[in-house]
Amino acid sequence: MTTDYSAGPSGPALEDINLGDLRFWERPLEERAQGFAVLRAQPAPQFFTLPKMPFVGQQPGSWALVRHADVAEASRNPEVFSSEPTATQPVDAPGIVDRYFRSMIDMDDPRHAKIRRIVSRAFSPRMLAKAEEDIANRAKRIVDELIEAGPGVDFVANAAVRLPVEVICDMLGIPAEQHAKVVKLSNISTGYTDPEYVGATMDYSTGTGRMSHLGMARSMGTIASAGWQLHRLAAKLGKERIANPTDDLTSALVNANIDGEQLTPQEFGAFFLLLVVAGNETTRNALAHTLKLLTDHPDQRALLMEDFDGRIAGAIEEVVRYASPVIFMRRNVTRDHEMNGHLYRKGDKVMLYYWAANRDEAVFEDPEKFDITRSPNPHIGFGGPGPHFCLGANLARRELTVMLRELYTRLPDLRSEGEPDRLLSGFINGYKRLNCTFTPPTAVPAGRPASEGS
Repeated sequence: MTTDYSAGPSGPALEDINLGDLRFWERPLEERAQGFAVLRAQPAPQFFTLPKMPFVGQQPGSWALVRHADVAEASRNPEVFSSEPTATQPVDAPGIVDRYFRSMIDMDDPRHAKIRRIVSRAFSPRMLAKAEEDIANRAKRIVDELIEAGPGVDFVANAAVRLPVEVICDMLGIPAEQHAKVVKLSNISTGYTDPEYVGATMDYSTGTGRMSHLGMARSMGTIASAGWQLHRLAAKLGKERIANPTDDLTSALVNANIDGEQLTPQEFGAFFLLLVVAGNETTRNALAHTLKLLTDHPDQRALLMEDFDGRIAGAIEEVVRYASPVIFMRRNVTRDHEMNGHLYRKGDKVMLYYWAANRDEAVFEDPEKFDITRSPNPHIGFGGPGPHFCLGANLARRELTVMLRELYTRLPDLRSEGEPDRLLSGFINGYKRLNCTFTPPTAVPAGRPASEGS
């Protein structure tokens, strides 16, 4: 069947929606929203099959949870909706990939809780307060360099990606000369379906949107290589911190004692990789989406600029709801279970589509409207309620607040320019590139009071 994603007034027909087809994720965001609205209107969750893949063969598909109530309830019930063996892949990844990427996010309690307690120390209010001045200084320097680069440059590379990757690398003790490599490997780890990042090409000759088997095989090799390189970086830093402990997060992890056990090298490497990737992907994409959304909605931009300090918190929550930088997480059904009128069987896979749940008409009034004053705003853009709620949510909020204040205070007419180059992914709602324009501030001559400037 050739899938038609052209959207009429009521969106695509149900039979024309296939979340396992990459062409669905290529469509404009408005058409994606229409497709999910059709799915939410159905009396029961829909089941989507997956293409046959090299190394893993044909795997069963999954149920798509697109309503806020379903996603929230599954998130609160990890005994039934388990994160094991994986929470981030639609398929059970082959060993060549799984060995590098399976981490805390793919575990259930009690081990998940024990490891989370160790990592959470770095994200406590006290630690975030200590990092406040450092984040502010980094944001100032990044905006200085954006101004120096001038209008018309890529906002993602020159601003959005820099603050979060610098902050998380500093927390882990990764030296500055490794930051560019971390960004490159992070792009591969989360952009595993984008041909640009994995060195593959799309094959549409069969009427299905997917990579060729050769392309998928090459993609898995590229992903595994990225995981291996991040594990090597983790191992090097880990050995240094065992020999000479410091106060960074790497030292805390490698020297931690969990009920008489230490993390294995594989476990530490996977947690290190998770923190590196998750520590920058959500925030960088939220920053890029903020620029685009405030450009496309000048009324909301004006509201924010009228009272930045009073409205920035609400604006960030609305950006996270509306953009939902992480589109889904997966859960695995451990026993037969009925939820909201639907019976799930042991062994079923379910996909928690945060992007769709955050636009649920049953929860959000006028959900397709971008409204920075929205209240209440019970979005699940940082993950649903339960043990896997995003550990770095407060750090992300802090980084976004500081960076946006620096940007819009110094560049009040900052806007996006042209259309973004979107990541081809059903996992991350990201922008690879987004040009920006602004009027460079007039420099004040040395010794002259700022109040006398033009």
